[in-house]
Amino acid sequence: MAKATRGLPASYPPDTVTMVVPDRLLAGLDEYQRAAVTSTAAPLAILAPAGSGKTRVLTRRIAWRARDHSLDARHVLAVTFTRKAAGELAHRLRRLGVDTTVTAGTFHALALAQLRRRAEEAGREAPRVLARKSRVLARLLAVRGPEAKVLVPAVAAEIEWAKARMITPEHFVAATTHVQRRLPRPAAELAEIYTRYEHEKRRRRVVDFDDLLWWCAHHIETDAIFADAQRWRFRHIFVDEFQDANPLSVRLVAAWLGDRRDLCVVGDVAQAIYGFAGADPTFLDDFERHFPGGERVNLHFNYRSTPQVVLAATAALGPSAAARVTHAIRADGPIPVLRAFADDNAEATETARLLRGAHDRGVAWSDMAVLFRTNAQSAAFERAFTSAAVPFAVATRGRFLDRAEVHVLLERLERTDRAAPRRALSDHLSDLLAWADDDEPADEQRAYADALVQFGREYLSAEGGMGTLAGFLAWLEVATRGETTAATPGVELCTFHRAKGLEWSIVCVAGLEAGLVPISYATTDAGVDEERRLLHVALSRAHDELHLSWAQHRVVSGRAGRREPSPLVGAVLSASPPGPADRMPDPLVALSDTRRALAAAQPPLPRPRSARRKMR
Repeated sequence: MAKATRGLPASYPPDTVTMVVPDRLLAGLDEYQRAAVTSTAAPLAILAPAGSGKTRVLTRRIAWRARDHSLDARHVLAVTFTRKAAGELAHRLRRLGVDTTVTAGTFHALALAQLRRRAEEAGREAPRVLARKSRVLARLLAVRGPEAKVLVPAVAAEIEWAKARMITPEHFVAATTHVQRRLPRPAAELAEIYTRYEHEKRRRRVVDFDDLLWWCAHHIETDAIFADAQRWRFRHIFVDEFQDANPLSVRLVAAWLGDRRDLCVVGDVAQAIYGFAGADPTFLDDFERHFPGGERVNLHFNYRSTPQVVLAATAALGPSAAARVTHAIRADGPIPVLRAFADDNAEATETARLLRGAHDRGVAWSDMAVLFRTNAQSAAFERAFTSAAVPFAVATRGRFLDRAEVHVLLERLERTDRAAPRRALSDHLSDLLAWADDDEPADEQRAYADALVQFGREYLSAEGGMGTLAGFLAWLEVATRGETTAATPGVELCTFHRAKGLEWSIVCVAGLEAGLVPISYATTDAGVDEERRLLHVALSRAHDELHLSWAQHRVVSGRAGRREPSPLVGAVLSASPPGPADRMPDPLVALSDTRRALAAAQPPLPRPRSARRKMR
């Protein structure tokens, strides 16, 4: 029996969606998935939109080729971007009966294993890996305490970006200037720290994680014996999440390949959201140029989400949305709506109420999530969910009070309180805002300061305008104590970035305002395009229900400033004028017009190349 083909062109054969076939490795696959599994093309790129079953296709392809003896499972190298993904891939292959000697792992883990083997065979000491850059960089930056916990990771991220792009310290200033990169310190200062960091590693005779990829590629390129050994052992290379590849990781893939062609990559350019970390989606988007002779197969069906969610997520991509052909297989669900709230506190409070209602209908807490653009935005939801007795789990960088940025602010408060113990807490909070505004980079630190000051005002209100710093710190612990443990599932509070790869039944995407979505420092075309893809990722996490919201007022620099809805949501929903600021307006007009426009713009689905040509 074939499944329904909702949303497909009338001329599209209904039996090409999901059909029963006698081969167990092809059972349950649609035409495009089958083409990806059975294609004889090499190199091959499988373009897999969210919810299209990419892991199923990747594992079935390995199993299919193992069965027809076009690959030897003992010589497969499957590269993933997380250990969890590597474990899932290996588990699925075992269930398909594939030899468990398939090698699966992350780029860094695989590179380290190969370098260690090379050292052992040569009778040399294996590379010693610097576990954390933080200790070396803290000494070079001459910072300590909470300040180091904020600045050191920011500087480490810049060095990691440069290494991913294969940019040396000598070229750091020119490279960051060319891409208008936003830096935590002047480019020249960071270049000098980068130089000193590299020198210190050499002095200690250690390498960092990024060096593992560089040295592994270098030794394969320059050591013929090592290259032959690796290329004999790994003859069939599969790479997942290829849209997240960077120049350094692609250099290693090319080194593993040599002059061979047996490469298969899987990815989705629409989910390329790590440009800030050095990733370059053009390796997937222009696959044939980077890997001459390569071909691609596109997957076209979304099995995860309702048509309404799929359309909303697709529309977020903006002008390129009409060219993206992704059809939802599931039945219709609720239409996503955009709601405006008086302020960010009202947004959090009403979101808690909405999710409690869903839980009362039988939806598990762990099947729901609230997604937002920045880490600091979780503070209002932590407070509101605690008050509403809605359990939650924070998937940003820990609970609000546990984050390094907040530690810096609290230490600053304690220092100023010790210097002027008779001064009112409200004055100390005002000074904190001024200090955060002067700090560089200001945006993120100011957002945390705004959230902390908002907590402070609520504490002072509860205390009748009087209070102490000690009392405020104790009150903070109580106000955010609702975070769940692993044994008590709760609603996930998560940034857009950390939501990638996750999914829930109900997703609330909050803070859809100009300055947050897209983020204020995304000033280039490339930056705004990545923000569109980031919103697409957030929206596509929902299975069944998608709730969108923004706040008409949000606290910025200690003042409740007027906000405007994100310019990106116009492509997702047609919004009516917002209601009065002191109450929640009716739901804004929903997807129908946009959906009709997109449906009309979609071309008929192409037949896969591999289905058109005779199999070799």
